[in-house]
Formats: sequence, structure tokens, C-alpha cells
Amino acid sequence: MSTEASARAQGNSDTFHCLEPEQLESFLKRLRVRPYFPLELNLVENLIEVLRKANEFVPSAAGSILLDDPMVKAVDRRKGRLTFIAAFGDKSSGLVGTRIPAAQGIAGHVYLTGNTYCTPDVRSDRFFYSRIDETTQYTTESLIAIPIRIEKEVCGVLELINRKGATGYGEADRNLLEIFAGYISISIQNVLDGRQAQEIAKRDNLTGLHNDRFLHIALSQAIKSCVASGDDLSVLFIDLDYFKRVNDTHGHLAGSQVLQEVGELLRRLISGQNKIAARYGGDEFVLVLQGTDLDEAVDVAEKLRREMPETLFCTAPGEIQPETLNLSGLTCSVGVATLHRHIDDAMTPDQTKSTLLRLADAAMYVAKETGRNRTAIAGEPVRRRD
Repeated sequence: MSTEASARAQGNSDTFHCLEPEQLESFLKRLRVRPYFPLELNLVENLIEVLRKANEFVPSAAGSILLDDPMVKAVDRRKGRLTFIAAFGDKSSGLVGTRIPAAQGIAGHVYLTGNTYCTPDVRSDRFFYSRIDETTQYTTESLIAIPIRIEKEVCGVLELINRKGATGYGEADRNLLEIFAGYISISIQNVLDGRQAQEIAKRDNLTGLHNDRFLHIALSQAIKSCVASGDDLSVLFIDLDYFKRVNDTHGHLAGSQVLQEVGELLRRLISGQNKIAARYGGDEFVLVLQGTDLDEAVDVAEKLRREMPETLFCTAPGEIQPETLNLSGLTCSVGVATLHRHIDDAMTPDQTKSTLLRLADAAMYVAKETGRNRTAIAGEPVRRRD
């Protein structure tokens, strides 16, 4: 059952309910990349305040905000679902978290058409979906529903039910509530814009991997987590062998395209939670594998080392390189260091972070100096090339 956050409106006996912030997360995943940082803007308070103000200007017995789920939204919007994420009024405490088909009811009609809809008598309305009333033992009489948009796309609906002091909702009510639906859109958009800014700040512009600034922050957090849990952690420092030859032979556009595609290869290699891929600079990359011991880390390094020369790069005109080149034979050298093998328990988290990066980097240089296309473990003889 969904948990709730409640706020009692000042001067009003109605209690307003909303999903908890962590439950709202799934409704905010409207970015191309997954957010790493926690929600900073208090969307719960904003949504409750909008509902409270909407009820203050257009007094109603009940009201709600419904949103679609961008992670499960079907290509055919009719096959999606709307979730009550905030509500007030009698029976509203059991309504939050309830899902309804996007193709049913007045809310579904508004969601699909993008047009405001109101009715003075739902019992004679062909769009009315009676199951919610039946489930909550509530009696809906009049209703108005307004679309909520993110940019130009409808993402949800604002509903008010049973107008107080009138038989139904009029044109003035409609105009006011469309303004409040706009406030909901702004509240959600502000969160998304904040998330987008955070993503841009921690990403490398070329590869889309994390940048070195974020790497240091995330690595420190991962070390603290592993020290607390007793899990191991591995750092892989990767350098592309003879990469300058790509630039010298095919030009810097080709080199940039190859780096972008190497980033895609690294993302595929470590897909999953508690793993970080970052571009450290130039043609150097770092992988942080939380919960991964030395043997497992070496397996990852060797898999990368084997796949790299077998991968064709620039196989089609890309975002950067306009011509097909079909480049192959690119190799890499990898250095590995791990928390349990290489770190003294007396070290601070900052010392641990710096030491892991330094040892993995030094091992990578050992791999390069002993012939390249090799994996080297910090402080151990270099692994021979297959």
C-alpha cells in the first residue's frame, strides 16, 4: 500500500495527501539519463500547496492530481495508466497511489485529448468512470478536469469534484484551474530542469560518461559505502594504446567519434547498479566497480581488452565523423587496484580514494611499458597478453 504525506490546510478542515518523495521518483524520470542526485526541490509541498490554493479559489469537496508514469508509458497512450499522486477530501487518504486506465473516465478523456472537460452531473456523463466511487464509497456529482503538460505533452490531469456553493463548475472556474494546472507543470518542470542541470554538470560532453569531477565525488561515496558494508571495490584505469595514430591518420573528428563509441562500449561492459564509468581526460577512462573483488575486476579488464581490438569503430556516419571508416585493431592497457588488496585500514576515505586512483594509474603505465594491450595489477607482475 502506498504511503502518504499529509498537510492540513490552514483555516480548512480538509487534509491533503500526497505520495512520499521516493514514490514520486518514478513519475519524474523524464530525462534521457538516470539522475544520480536525490530530489532537492520539495515537490510534495508544491503539489499540496497548488491543490490547497485551487480549492481556496474554486471551493470543492474533493480534488486530485493524476500523473502518467514515463517509464511504463506505452507507445499507444490508451494502454497507459494514470496514478493519483495527490488528493484531498473525504476518502482521499485511500485514493493516493491508486491507478486507473488512461483510456477510461473523464480524467482519461482529458489526458488523451488534452482538452479541459467539466460536467454538472457525472451520472449522465458518458465518460464518467464509476469504479473509483464504488471502491471508495464516495459520491461524485459535478467534476472538472484540466490537462497538465510538460512542455507540449500532456502528462497528467488536475481534477476537482463537487463544486461548493454552485451546481457545477463555470467558465471562471475553468480559467482559474487552468492557471493552477500550469503551476503544477511549472513545479514538475523546475524539478526536471534542476535534474538536467545536475546531469550536465557531471557528464563529459563528448562521451556522455561521468567527468572526472563527478568521479571523485562518486568514488568517495562508494568507498564509504563499501567500508561500512565490508564489500570490496575495484578501480580500473584504462588508456587507449597509440590513440594518437587515429587522430594523425584520420583526423580529430574521427578520433572524437572513436572516443564517443569507446564510451558506449564501456557503458555496455559495466551495465548495472553500483558501477561508474568516467572519462578521466584525453583517451583515459576510469571504471569504479562497487562490490567487485580483484579476480572479478581482472575479468572485466580482460573482457574489455579482448573486445576492444575486435570492435569496429566508425562503421557509419556518426554525430561527429561524417564518413564511414570501419576502424579496427584499437587496443587498451588497463591497471587495476582494489580496496581489500591495496588499501590500509588506517587510511581516511580521501586517502583511500587518492591511493586507489594513483595505484590503478601506475599499474596502467606498467602495462603500457611492458608491451601495451595488457592488464596489470597494482604491485604485481604484469599479466601476459593472450
